[in-house]
Parts: sequence; structure tokens; C-alpha cells
Amino acid sequence: MKIWQMDISLELIKARGKNTMLEHLGIEFTEIGDDFLVARMPVDARTKQPLGIMHGGASCVLAETVGSTAANFCVDQSTSYCVGLDINTNHIRSVRDGYVFGTAKPYHLGKSTQVWSIEILNEEKKMVSINRLTMAVMSRR
Repeated sequence: MKIWQMDISLELIKARGKNTMLEHLGIEFTEIGDDFLVARMPVDARTKQPLGIMHGGASCVLAETVGSTAANFCVDQSTSYCVGLDINTNHIRSVRDGYVFGTAKPYHLGKSTQVWSIEILNEEKKMVSINRLTMAVMSRR
């Protein structure tokens, strides 16, 4: 079942992220499905902590980026927008280099809240973290 409330494309998402943290960290959206959105992030000097592994906060940034972007395409943007309310991340495996991929899928798409699952995998498709993102659906006044 298609969840998007408007036509969505990788070009549109890229334009939406211009001059934001996405560009700074090198986050790129790579796939749009009927009920999911995927983005990748490099594990490099921008996203590593002093031990040489991906910073846990970078995982949260990727999760919130892909989940928040997906959430905003699930509402009528002329009347509503979504903002993060809560994020929970469980770190499973460390990553030293390459890319990680975050896939957002909804658990719940309500009128006032949305709840998203974001799984982050490494290039070998091994679990790096599991994330739950709760979004508030706000009215444009």
C-alpha cells in the first residue's frame, strides 16, 4: 500500500535537504518504495568518534533524517508538517568505514503522531542499529 500523500522523487528529497545537515554529513537518499524510504551515510571523518568507529549520534542523525523525511511526505504539506518528538536507538554493531543504510517504515501513521522503525545496516547488510522515531504532526496556521 502506497503511503505517500504527494508525488515523491529522489530529486525532490535532495532539493529539500539542500544547505542542511544532510549535505554536511553526506547523507543521500537512494530508494523510495511504496511504504519505505532509504538513505545512506558515509562512515568517515565527519561521522566517526575518537575511537575510529561511527559515532552513535551519527546513527541517530541518519535515523531521524530518513524517518522525518518520510513522515513529512505522509501528510498533506499544505496543511501539516511533522517534527521529531522522540527517538530511541539501540546500537548493535560498530562500523569503521564504508556506508551505512537507513530504511524507514511506519508502524503508525496517525492524525497527531506517527511512529517509525528505522533499521540501519552496513554494506554487508548486517544490523548496525535499530531505531524508533515518534513524530508529532503539526498544523500549519
